[in-house]
Amino acid sequence: MRFTILGAAGTIGSALAEALEVEGHAVTRVTRDTLRSTLAAGEPAGHVINCIGMTGDFRTRPHATAEAHVTITAACLTALRFDSFLFLSSTRLYGRAAATAEATPIPCASGDPSDLYTLTKLTGEALCLVDPRPCVRVVRLSNVYGGLAPDTFLGAVLAEGCKGAAVQIRQAADSEKDYVSLADVVALLPRIAGDGRHRLYNVATGRNVRHDAIAAVLRAQGWSVGFAPNAATHRFPLIDTTRLQGEFAPSLRGLLDDLPTLVASGQEVRCSPSMRPVAV
Repeated sequence: MRFTILGAAGTIGSALAEALEVEGHAVTRVTRDTLRSTLAAGEPAGHVINCIGMTGDFRTRPHATAEAHVTITAACLTALRFDSFLFLSSTRLYGRAAATAEATPIPCASGDPSDLYTLTKLTGEALCLVDPRPCVRVVRLSNVYGGLAPDTFLGAVLAEGCKGAAVQIRQAADSEKDYVSLADVVALLPRIAGDGRHRLYNVATGRNVRHDAIAAVLRAQGWSVGFAPNAATHRFPLIDTTRLQGEFAPSLRGLLDDLPTLVASGQEVRCSPSMRPVAV
């Protein structure tokens, strides 16, 4: 099969491209430098997976965030000749919602800088979901671990601890969120892109992991981990995975099981148990 990976230089895009190539698929890796020429070429793109997006710096780069989530998505839907198109969104959108099923209305405030991410991702989703082609789909990803970036909560914690420094978590111990393995994500995305019966999926474990549970595992590895006094509690709602489980029934890894290898001395993060199926 032929795949085109938009954002192939990023954590998810690069791991996805590697996994597909290992399986023998033809993969076109599209980066910021090659996006314009790819759009202009008009060549068959096969199954397109759009991994382009902003993460921790969306508050300081609002225009780039809008371009990544909206402008580029619109251009790709217009110009690319594809068999399917999959847009990667985020379960972060449920932060203000009353529930987390895919059909749940998503409230947001246009004057809140934190909601810029929600508004632009929702607009990107809307461009896909109003497209009359049923092969255009959206995935809302939970917090992905296994190819960790320092601008995520877990990435920052591991980056600090791997330097040998004492780790101070600046959120309360009872804070919690859902984490999903990068290996599980790259295994599921091509299946959803090619065979999904729905147009919108949550990809998450459906289980939250508390910060104090993460700290306990890290301490068992010999790390010094503490919590900032009077830190605020941040609890994300449990993600509804009924649709994902009912259609694909994935057996998803758990963060706490993978953490000891993620932090092992001299161990590359990308070589954790969760990444071995897609390692080259």
